Amino acid sequence: MKEQTSLPLGADLYGDLLDTTPSEQTGWQGYWPGLAMTIIAALAAAWLSDHYGAPRMLMGLLIGLAFNFANGDPRLHPGLGFASKTLLRWGIVVTGLQVTVWQIIDLGWASFAWIAAMVVLVTATGALAARIFRLGSGFGVLAGGSVAICGASAALALSSVLGERRSSQAQLTLVLVTISAASAIAMSLYPVLAHMLGLTDRQAGWLVGGSIHDVAQALGAGYSFSDEAGETAAIVKLTRVALLAPALAAVALIFPADAGQKRARVELPWFVIGFLVLGGINSVVALPHVTTDWAKIVTQSLLLLAVTATGIRSPMHLLLGQGWRSAIPVIAATLVAFGLSLLGALLIA
Repeated sequence: MKEQTSLPLGADLYGDLLDTTPSEQTGWQGYWPGLAMTIIAALAAAWLSDHYGAPRMLMGLLIGLAFNFANGDPRLHPGLGFASKTLLRWGIVVTGLQVTVWQIIDLGWASFAWIAAMVVLVTATGALAARIFRLGSGFGVLAGGSVAICGASAALALSSVLGERRSSQAQLTLVLVTISAASAIAMSLYPVLAHMLGLTDRQAGWLVGGSIHDVAQALGAGYSFSDEAGETAAIVKLTRVALLAPALAAVALIFPADAGQKRARVELPWFVIGFLVLGGINSVVALPHVTTDWAKIVTQSLLLLAVTATGIRSPMHLLLGQGWRSAIPVIAATLVAFGLSLLGALLIA
């Protein structure tokens, strides 16, 4: 019997990365162990940030990674999954109370065109790198598209479109692990580079929103720079997420379905719709300052919990067993995404 490669445990935007050994606990009692660890780690991150001036999201990620060993206990998985997925989604929704339709429109058609072009070019970079190193075109599209759009979520969606013949379970696992590590490094490094380059808040938000893989890390990096940078990062990043559906349609046209394969319909995620609805309300209704102030506190709290849980759940140990050549498509796509995002920040933002 052929041994199947199980997927690693990791934070995922759509909640598609599930524990391969489900907990028998049901109800809220099963969530408390993981949630309690996440809350304690997040409070420690907030304390360090307040006392030493370090970015709060970065502290949450680093402390989460320090507690990565705890991910081996299956009792923590429900709570960690809830914090890294559900709380992240609601954090994105509440972010809508801090942005307006006018801010989104203010990005301009040039920004939308640039972001769309980035998705195409970054995906093509992954495919080209995979072809050069003879890793398979399907693997290259999987790696490049994951970097270009929304990390692990895009990887899972693209894998379902490409089919097992073009992207195996082992290749999908490798992309998920590499994406997790690259996104964590980007969240830690990009805000520092933005400061060194002397970028404005808007430019820094454009840079991290356009280049960091996963939503939690993109928003975390933006808010670690400034509130305005975080709001801009949210708009740019969610624009990339919204491009997942047309990207899947394009891949489906280029790569026909395998025999007997059924392709699921892809819809806009509910939390993106919620973000747009609250942003629309904030655009036409003058909300009290106390509401917007509390929205910032709630957003940053939810994102800190999500980022901390992401660090705890990241399957970093699996990365050590992978060959360096297999990570090249993700690395190449990441570098191109950073370069194009920086150029866009300087020319458009």
